[in-house]
Amino acid sequence: MPIDPRDPASVRTLSRHRCFVYVAPCAYEDLLKLGHSRDPLQRLQSLHRRWFEFFAPERIALVETDTVREARAIELALQHELAEWNALAPLTVLREAGGHGEWFRGAGARLEDAVRALEAQGHRVHAPATDWLRAALRARSDLLHEWTNAALTIDELELRAGTTPVQRVVRDALDACAAFDIALEERLPPAVWRWYRAGGGLAP
Repeated sequence: MPIDPRDPASVRTLSRHRCFVYVAPCAYEDLLKLGHSRDPLQRLQSLHRRWFEFFAPERIALVETDTVREARAIELALQHELAEWNALAPLTVLREAGGHGEWFRGAGARLEDAVRALEAQGHRVHAPATDWLRAALRARSDLLHEWTNAALTIDELELRAGTTPVQRVVRDALDACAAFDIALEERLPPAVWRWYRAGGGLAP
């Protein structure tokens, strides 16, 4: 049954689900995103179409909490401590993703200390979160065959990868899997695999 956000009982049920505080440093500048999400992978994907290159996966940290409320409280406490390092969101971040007030410059070392302190308090921490992200991607990769087969038309399979908006979405999704060493050939229709390889995808 879908959760109705207007129903207080449903909201209470939702808030009890596992959640994560995430710290996601950018790859090429001293800037990071702090936030909380029940699905950190989806959240990173919503922020940048090439999230696996824009952020540095080997420096991303996830702190697990038992409830959304707990994750939100940790995030707000950290934001308060880091207020003087608050920064503007990069222009390349998708505006529809929101969260433009949760960026910090020069606060990496302080957040590393904060994550270690949370771990010492008993929280499960994934730092780096590379293995967690790889497992999350792999769990969803079983859908690639059906999704890519439905997304790409016969005509699009004749064009170089990235020519159309749909192609770019598919190419980004496949490149993300390849960046985490997830084998793609066995998960894709043969025609899609040939299209992806011909377009210079990240997969070897």
